Amino acid sequence: MNALELLKQQHEEVSKLFKKYEKLSDDADEERQELFEQIADRLGAHAKIEELYFYPAMKKDETEDDLREAVEEHLSVKRLIADLLDMDASDEEFDAKMKVLQEQVEHHVEEEEKDLFKEARKILTKDQLDDLGIQLEEEYDSLMEGEPRNDVPEETEHAAPV
Repeated sequence: MNALELLKQQHEEVSKLFKKYEKLSDDADEERQELFEQIADRLGAHAKIEELYFYPAMKKDETEDDLREAVEEHLSVKRLIADLLDMDASDEEFDAKMKVLQEQVEHHVEEEEKDLFKEARKILTKDQLDDLGIQLEEEYDSLMEGEPRNDVPEETEHAAPV
């Protein structure tokens, strides 16, 4: 699977988890916490592989502004995740923060798939996208063996370097 297909698949997986979260009843705190952790793990691992491998592969003069914006959006998402990690799912602000997290992720995904993926197809060859896809998938799978959400609070001071 090439890098763009893999990243898109991960975007869709998180989107489905947010949809499941939206359907939870008000008294489903345990399920709410569980879904948040699944979302946070996936977002933490996803952001890390993009910042370590995908964005550097995309770094060109014409993509630098888009990449800076993308890492700032990651930072904003990480800060929300860090806040949520310090809260109980029963907290009255938990759902509101989850909604803001969902909206920020949806915005980021829309821009990334529309702009950066288009640029990636211009900058990277099919073979490069395939090789990058393998690297991204291996690193993501490795990260997901743990609880990548727990690394997020340490990544909230500054945006990743571009």
